[in-house]
Order: sequence, then structure tokens, then C-alpha cells
Amino acid sequence: MRGLRKIAAIGAVSTLALGGLAACGSDDSGSGDSSEGSVYYLNFKPEQEDVWKDVAAAYKEETGVDVKIVTAASGTYEQVLKTELAKSDGPTLFNINGPIGYRTWQDYTLDLTDEEFTQHLSDPTMAVTGEDDKIYGVPFATEGYGIIYNDAIMQQYFEMDGAKASAIEEINNFDTLKAVTDDMQAKKDELGLDGVFASTSLAPGEEWRFQTHLANYPVFYEFRDEGVDDATDLKGTYGDNYQDIFDLYLTNSTVDPSLTSSVTVTDSMAEFAMGKAAMVQNGNWGWSQISEVSGNTVAEEDVHFLPIYMGVDGEEDAGIAIGTENFLSVNSQASEADQQASIDFANWLFTSEAGTKMASEDLGFIAPFDTFTDLAPSDPLGKEVVEYMNNDDLYTVNWVFTVFPSQDFKNGLGEHLAQYAAGNVEWSDVMTYMTDQWNAEKAAN
Repeated sequence: MRGLRKIAAIGAVSTLALGGLAACGSDDSGSGDSSEGSVYYLNFKPEQEDVWKDVAAAYKEETGVDVKIVTAASGTYEQVLKTELAKSDGPTLFNINGPIGYRTWQDYTLDLTDEEFTQHLSDPTMAVTGEDDKIYGVPFATEGYGIIYNDAIMQQYFEMDGAKASAIEEINNFDTLKAVTDDMQAKKDELGLDGVFASTSLAPGEEWRFQTHLANYPVFYEFRDEGVDDATDLKGTYGDNYQDIFDLYLTNSTVDPSLTSSVTVTDSMAEFAMGKAAMVQNGNWGWSQISEVSGNTVAEEDVHFLPIYMGVDGEEDAGIAIGTENFLSVNSQASEADQQASIDFANWLFTSEAGTKMASEDLGFIAPFDTFTDLAPSDPLGKEVVEYMNNDDLYTVNWVFTVFPSQDFKNGLGEHLAQYAAGNVEWSDVMTYMTDQWNAEKAAN
């Protein structure tokens, strides 16, 4: 998988992360008397909250240690983390979004260089380090995202008269993707669809699929052209390509573009799960949102990834976007007992037989530790991430959103995308904000 190690070394950002846990203390084996310390883990991903509760229950059953799950609402993690860390009983385990996050939270991050789970990293260069080269953020999940499609619907379309493609393998660039989806949208009633793409979620706090994940693409390609890992002068070279794929989502959607500001990710994933849409942009973590929807009509064997195409030369050789944005940190301002209890939990989750099994099978982690060598994700999207990682014929679209200037920058971009979808601003306004705000924040930092 070409390119993943490079971006992993950059550090990953975003905010997809673990779930919040709180547990009473333990000894070095992960068990112990509750008076020895406590664990409070702040979760970033609401969609994984229930799974984290199962992990917590399993940990309590094995060790006797109580675990409390605390989950920040979508789009509020940084704000909640700031509030909670200011408290005397704040999180003892939390997530940072790569080097940008470390710069913000370095006063609260403990040196984890010599801890057991850190020593099991398959590639230590993936970790977030300080100027002293010590490890303060430990990556714990490699993930991938692209266009998830329902193969049963696609096969139905391919058999139609006049179909613009006869197999999914023929869709390997933007022109073909556009021709197929435009035609499917015209035939949506025959296909039993409300739209080809599930709705574009642009409600405040819900727009991360587009102001972070989709925005990654034009930045990735610009960085690749310039031969850099970051830039203080973003040019917006691929702004038109960004517009093309975003417009494709909007015009071939289940809802009118003017309604996207009220749509959530849950709404969008439910549309796909219930067969109202044939495609949706999301990552392998979205499998639980598909499989657990009441009324789900999509068979597991029909859920697959297609790379995101936006009209870049040579994109026929592109894979999906793969990287890591999950970095675990221990609160350096917590008591020593709480720090040790938190480390014990992390050791259990990433090195023990029971912990690694749950991390792999239940949380769906493709974890970058040598303790996961014989563990493979059980869900269809996780399996395909591994396949793309091991496909040397395709290049990986690295997660460069790890170096986006700030959450405020992304929120502002999301607001501009929503205004564009509603017809209130031009695309040039979106790109002016993206480049000017990027460059201003980078210069200030």
C-alpha cells in the first residue's frame, strides 16, 4: 500500500476516535482494587458508543474494574475535551488529532514511549512525538473511506438497456462515475431509489464527510504535485475537481440540495441501509450504521467500496483513502494512580487476547500493533480496507486532513459548503474561504 507510512508519519488528525471510558483503577495486569485509581475515557465517535459499552462490560467482568463510557456529541469533541480537561476529575484517556492536536494539548499528554502497548506498535513512526522525540499520542486504528455501494442495486442497473457500464470494474474515473450515476438518477424509479447517493449531511457538526474527508482529496493531490507533506500557501489547484464530485453528490441525491443543511450522517446512512440509495460516501466504521438500522435491506455480501474519483489524471490507479486519525493520550495532569489505571486498560485492549479480539471484531479496528497480526476485521468494509492496503497496483490517497489548520477552519468550510448547496454562494466563495483561511491560520501558527 504505497503512501500510507508517509502520511502516518505526518500524524493523523480529524476526530474519529475511540470511545470514552472511565474505569476504576487496576494493577499492572489490568485488575486491582478500585481505590488504586480510576479511568475516564472520552469517546469521539457517537456511532461506536454501544460497542464501547460492551468493551467496558467485558473489561469489568475480567478485571473487576468499573468502566464508564462518556461520548461527546458529533462535532463537539474539541470543545468537550477543553471543558473536561479543565476539571479536577477530567479525562484520563483521550484522543488527539495528530500533531495539530498535540500542539493544542501537549500540556496534558503523558510520555508513553516505554509503555507496553506502545512497544507493540508495528511502525513507531506513526506515533505523535514531541520535540524530544518521545511518544505522546499512540495510533490505534487504521481506517479507510470511499464511496460505499450496494452491489445488488448496481447489478440491477448494469443489466438495464443503455447502461453506461456493465460492471463495477469499469467505473475507475470521474467521467465514468458521472455517466453512470447521472443515468441511474434518471432511472431511479425503475431502480426503486430515492436517489443514487444518500443525502449529503451538512447539518452543523454533521458535515465532516465533506469538509474533512472529501476536502482531503484536492489537498492530497496538490501536496502530491508539490512534493510536500504540508503547506503554508494552499493554492486550491484542484478546487474545480472538488466541486465536480460534490456537485455529483448533490444533483444525484435522495434530497434536494437546499435541504442538506438539516441532514445528519445517521439520516444518510439509514437511507443507504434501507435501499433508498445505491451509494454513500463514508468509511469502514459505517458498517455498524448500515447493519444495525431497523429495516435494513442491504445484504452484507453486497456492501463494497469504490474509490472516490474527481477527474484527476491517472486516478484509474487510485485506491480508497487510508490512514489513521486516532491517537490515544493519557492525561499527564491526572494522579499517578489514575494514569496507571488508564495505561493498564490500554495494555489490556491492545495486547491481551480478550482485548485485541474485541478491538478487532467488535470495534472493527485494523490496529497498527504486532499483537493484531493474526486478527482480521470481520465486517465487509474492514476486509476491503485490508485488501486495498495490500494492493500494490493502486496508490493510496493519504489522509492529509491531519494537517488541516484547525477545527474552526473545517467548521467554516462546512458552513460554506452548506451555503453553496443552498444556492446562497458561488463555488468561488467556497474556495476563497478554503485557501485564504488556510493560509491565514498557517501563518499565524
